[in-house]
Amino acid sequence: MSATATLPPLPALVDGRIGHTRRGQVAHRFRHRVYQWLVDVDDLPRMPRWLRPFSTFSAADHLGDPGRPNGHGASIRDRVEQFCAGEGLDIADHRIVMLANARILGYTFDPLSVFWIIAPDGSLTCIVAEVHNTYGERHAYLLHPDDAGRTSVDKAFYVSPFFTVEGRYDLRFGLGPDAVSSTVVLRQDGEAVFSATFRGEPRLATPRHLLRLLITRPLMTQRTSLLIRMHGVWLWLRRLPIIPRKEATP
Repeated sequence: MSATATLPPLPALVDGRIGHTRRGQVAHRFRHRVYQWLVDVDDLPRMPRWLRPFSTFSAADHLGDPGRPNGHGASIRDRVEQFCAGEGLDIADHRIVMLANARILGYTFDPLSVFWIIAPDGSLTCIVAEVHNTYGERHAYLLHPDDAGRTSVDKAFYVSPFFTVEGRYDLRFGLGPDAVSSTVVLRQDGEAVFSATFRGEPRLATPRHLLRLLITRPLMTQRTSLLIRMHGVWLWLRRLPIIPRKEATP
């Protein structure tokens, strides 16, 4: 079955749960209710004016150097195409479906943004997985998953202050009319030391549905950023060693 055939109606709001599990010297586990947007980057949501502060997307939030200007007229599609071109892929005629957070009152934080790159015949060409850390940095991985959505890649980016950059990620992505999911497992020295999961149900993004989520889970991206820091403080108070971060090179 093609990737296009399994898509829910877009734009969609994906209401679900995210979970993190840490193993090793200090074990830690949590789960939180969250929602994300699933959108076609060429047909972004058009909410009523009073909901736009909670439903906007900017190319400045994705791919490329976050310290450089966005560029006149650049779009999210432009940035994805430029990244893929740098990896030797021409996706100019492809559909791009993005799972990410919208800006809420001008702010967004995306621990993981996922871009499904879908060919004109409906087949999946690749996935771009973009990781953001709390230092304002980001890094994208070009992935070629199998038919079950599974793939792996070497870790190449500093995310948590409690893990080195060494290791390998096992990943799995799901995109369907009833569920959207992502699973990331970090392995170091052959052991699974960390895992992060997201699974949610996609529903058409209507003003009423968005308003309900804004009431039940207000300031979602601000809350995500705060919770990451709070869990980090919890680990630090238990004397988990901090791995020094090297400054990112431009």
